[in-house]
Amino acid sequence: MKLKVENLDFSYAESSVIQDICLHVENGEFVGIIGPNGSGKSTVLKNIYRVLKPDGGAVLLDGENIFKMSSKKTAAVMGVVGQENTIPFDFKVEEIVAMGRSPHKKLFDADTKADREIVADALRETGMEEMAKKSYLQLSGGEKQRVIIARVLAQQTNLLLLDEPTNHLDIHYQLQMFDLIKGLGVTVLAAIHDLNIAALYCDRLYVLKEGRLWASGTPEEILTPSLMTEVYGIHADVIIHPVTNKVSITYLPKSLKERWT
Repeated sequence: MKLKVENLDFSYAESSVIQDICLHVENGEFVGIIGPNGSGKSTVLKNIYRVLKPDGGAVLLDGENIFKMSSKKTAAVMGVVGQENTIPFDFKVEEIVAMGRSPHKKLFDADTKADREIVADALRETGMEEMAKKSYLQLSGGEKQRVIIARVLAQQTNLLLLDEPTNHLDIHYQLQMFDLIKGLGVTVLAAIHDLNIAALYCDRLYVLKEGRLWASGTPEEILTPSLMTEVYGIHADVIIHPVTNKVSITYLPKSLKERWT
């Protein structure tokens, strides 16, 4: 599935948040959105998955305007993991994950054997299999996030939108989840806070600053010392790691930067 965003604008009241955002994600690509806090990363994603309605521009899935698609149709092709995943009522973990099957079923359809196997697979892949019968509201923040990721896996969509999906996870589960998502081979657009994680997993990156598109390209093209200074206001040493063959960033405190230069 291909995603294309054209000239996207959004404002809260009179205050512009994002302006003239253009991006695309080709079928099977893993593309990241990076930028400082408040740069508009989450706002872009929320406009794409229709929590917010843009003031202007278009969002196209395989050439079809997403705002003309039914909610059920978009849920069948687009999976979302947000930063905040509030569930007002208590459910068992396996029940939350099973909700991911809803877009593929009619209103009163019961779960099939295939549905149950898909849910079991999603729980196993996210390391939540032993917690299937536990109450969702009693889980830690990291465990809840893994359940939400499992629900999206059970949804089996061709497009994933991820808003800092591993924000509450320790490094073990961060790597496990990104390995899993990367291995699905689906189209992914993700807002990522950790630049080294973005460098490891993303095919291309879009950089936002103050609500505008600042730069785009491969991690090797984008994650440079000069961009660290221009966008984040920090100094960094950037190398190609000899093991991963990917960009690796070391952030330099001001005192160390002065000695290093």
